[in-house]
Amino acid sequence: MEYTATDHALMAKALALARLGLYTTSPNPRVGCVIALGAQIIALGAHHQAGGPHAEIHALQQAGSQAQGATAYVTLEPCSHHGRTPPCADALIAAGITRVVVAMQDPNPQVSGQGITRLRQAGMTVQVGLREAEARALNPGFIQRMEQGRPWVRLKLAVSLDGRTALANGDSQWITGEAARHDVQYWRARACALLSGSGTVLADNPRLDMRLSAAQLGIPPEQLRQPLRVILDSQLRTPPDARLFASPAPVSLCHSANADPGRVKVLSEQAQLAVMPLCSSGGLDLQAVMQHLARQQINEVHVEAGGVLAGALLRAQLCDELLLYMAPHLLGSSARPLADFTLTRMDQRLSLQWQDLRLVGQDLRLIARPVYA
Repeated sequence: MEYTATDHALMAKALALARLGLYTTSPNPRVGCVIALGAQIIALGAHHQAGGPHAEIHALQQAGSQAQGATAYVTLEPCSHHGRTPPCADALIAAGITRVVVAMQDPNPQVSGQGITRLRQAGMTVQVGLREAEARALNPGFIQRMEQGRPWVRLKLAVSLDGRTALANGDSQWITGEAARHDVQYWRARACALLSGSGTVLADNPRLDMRLSAAQLGIPPEQLRQPLRVILDSQLRTPPDARLFASPAPVSLCHSANADPGRVKVLSEQAQLAVMPLCSSGGLDLQAVMQHLARQQINEVHVEAGGVLAGALLRAQLCDELLLYMAPHLLGSSARPLADFTLTRMDQRLSLQWQDLRLVGQDLRLIARPVYA
């Protein structure tokens, strides 16, 4: 059966509902649901918070007896297992839904394909794949954590027009304007973790927290959350009086096994500590760090760091997306580059695919994804 214009319109509505959970559903995916009879919408639902009802349940509660014989448009395959909530597939069957249109199959091994099979076994018409690319774009971190065992890593950089992030002496406040700095807060808000290095902590002493209110994010106050702050600090150089610890948001320090025991004792009272292996270059093994974060159900990691860590993530092919704010300034050839890595041949260059380009205040915001060999 082909999809109709009504199918496309109603799935677009479901995708818009899923976006309501952009800042709140972690570690769960963002999901929306529309229940309709023909082109007439009967009920709308969205997943708002982990542990709460899923999108399908919200919609079914709203629809009541009108769900009998209706079609459900869902952005992600209905779950088939008992987690914090009962299976949504069973609820759709019990409500008398006769057709389910699913944007994408759930990558979670506990669900993947099983919810669709259960619906079909109950006699429902189930179609999968309508507007799948848009559905995947809503949950890059959840999908990658399920499929590859690591979170989606978004590297944010503020650069001058000549690609510099700071003067030679480290001064970088402020390259970009107020509008760009405000825009960054929304990207922090959607992330599960904010990641930086100890060099940035020592140089800038940042709070590295999310500074928007619930009203600014368009969510209820009780759903406002702070991402985990993760600092890569192999020798535990982070000072106990760092501004990081003045914020109530949690802090995790990733360090090596040879960090000073005294520092371990002092900092364990202020942060979660995690021992990570070292790589051949002497720094923390970034792949191991990402696997560690995935085990903590971290979907999206927002990185704000200097050129050393930025370069290391790119070299390790662990940067999935670049979020670049380019200011209309020139800082000169002695200023610091955006990423610390060296190439000797043009065929070694790292290519990027543009995703979005727009003005934010007087600065240009570019979103690009690396294309690794």
